[in-house]
Amino acid sequence: MTDPHPRESLSDQIRRGALLSTDCPSREVLKRMTSLWGLLVLMILRDGTRRFSDLRRAAAGVSEKMLAQTLQGLEADGLIDRHAFPVIPPHVEYSLTPLGIEAAERVAALADWVEVNLPRVMEARATRLAAE
Repeated sequence: MTDPHPRESLSDQIRRGALLSTDCPSREVLKRMTSLWGLLVLMILRDGTRRFSDLRRAAAGVSEKMLAQTLQGLEADGLIDRHAFPVIPPHVEYSLTPLGIEAAERVAALADWVEVNLPRVMEARATRLAAE
C-alpha cells in the first residue's frame, strides 16, 4: 500500500526552496542531526545503549553542557530514548529509537564519506591556501 501523504525528499525541498525558508521545520532537525556532537552521539549509540558519562568520554572534547543540550534535542526529535533509573547517584541511559537507527545510518554514511575523502579535501584546502 502506498503512503497517501508521501513526504518530499530533502533534495526536492531544496530545489523548491522550502528548506531555504527560515521557517522550515526541517532546518532544526537537520541542524541537530548534522552538528558535530549530534552526528557523533548518533554514531556512538549505533553500538548500543550508553550512559551519559560513557557518551562524554566517547565524544572526546564535548562539554557536559553541550552534550546535555545535544541529547535533549535528539530526544525531542524522537531519535533517542532517555531512561532514568530511580537510584542515587543518578543513572541515566540513552539509546537510539527506530527512527534514530535510520538517522544514524544516514549520518554514518556522511561521516564515512568525509573520512574516506579527507586526503582529497585537505589537498584542495592546501591548493586554495597556496593560491591566495
